[in-house]
Amino acid sequence: MDNVRIGIIGVGGMGSAHANSMKDVPRATLTAICDIDEAVCAAKAEAFGVPGFTKHTELLDSDLVDAVIVATPHYFHPPIAIDAWSRGMHVLSEKPISVTVKAADEMIAAWRKSGLKFSVMYQMRTEAIYIEAKRIIDSGALGEIYRTCMVMGWYRSQAYYDSGGWRATWTGEGGGVLINQAPHLLDIFTWLAGLPAAIHGEVRTNLHDIEVEDEAFAVLTYPNGAHGYLYTSTTEAPEAHLIEISGDKGKLRIQDGKIRLWTVDTPVRQHNRESEEMWSSPRGTEVAVDLRETDSGHRAITANFVRAILDGEPLIAPGEEGLNAMEMINGMILSGKTGEKVSVPVDRDRYEALLAELRASSQGKSRLREQRVTDPQHQ
Repeated sequence: MDNVRIGIIGVGGMGSAHANSMKDVPRATLTAICDIDEAVCAAKAEAFGVPGFTKHTELLDSDLVDAVIVATPHYFHPPIAIDAWSRGMHVLSEKPISVTVKAADEMIAAWRKSGLKFSVMYQMRTEAIYIEAKRIIDSGALGEIYRTCMVMGWYRSQAYYDSGGWRATWTGEGGGVLINQAPHLLDIFTWLAGLPAAIHGEVRTNLHDIEVEDEAFAVLTYPNGAHGYLYTSTTEAPEAHLIEISGDKGKLRIQDGKIRLWTVDTPVRQHNRESEEMWSSPRGTEVAVDLRETDSGHRAITANFVRAILDGEPLIAPGEEGLNAMEMINGMILSGKTGEKVSVPVDRDRYEALLAELRASSQGKSRLREQRVTDPQHQ
């Protein structure tokens, strides 16, 4: 095989952006689309000049595709992916890979059994700033990490939440800001700093008329005793992005598209142990960080997925690493709803039980103005 035939399942939103960019992905061809909305399916099939299907199994059984991009609402990612692997097809899933850690486990188990490729659309991993941050941390330049911080203050209007019956509901989406907007930065945060051992979180609906959280925050405890703080919302303007990781030998800060690195002349623990001066402290020096130009964005993840299939190239965003963000999402919701500190890995059965209760209490939407419009940033 020297070309990968790709089908896209779910083209009412982000899937259309992926379809539009397929012409720019070397050795890949869009050969089919699927959407449960018959009108959307027909319109997109005509627009992209490919066959359209209203059932994902029909697309998978069509003999038209070698791989699929799954861009449906979250709950459908695992079953569609599992169906694809059972038919010998590779899978690139939109984020998050699932709604629960248990479903993610089942998804990962099916992928391992298949021997096929599994990637997740975490395109922020392709950005130069995060690639360099990962290199710095992996090099040991910060030493042992003892503090982390992530702040993601985003904004979404009520009109955004009113645009679909599935949005911001326990039955349709399985959560709010944590499962929709936060996964990208949660992926980067855990990619750089690792998973905590425990989460003590709070979730609340602060601004919007929705049943799920639009704000979440937590104190984190890591296996080595380090502590962290995490905040995410869709209630803040202008938007804020911050990741800060402090270690024994230095500090890394990524804020609003810029990266800064400091190192100290003597590791903190060593200075504390050896210095005899009452008011002395390790001297910090800012170090210039050189960023290499990279091919970034959604297209870069898709192109890497294609090369992984054809050439065996390592995946930038392996699908199984999508579990890390799910541990954070489920852990924060479970802690927030119970008021208890939650261990990581999250108790699978306990979270399933909580989500079942939340789904049962879901009231649906009293206000709805359907819109299926792709984020202009990704058109």
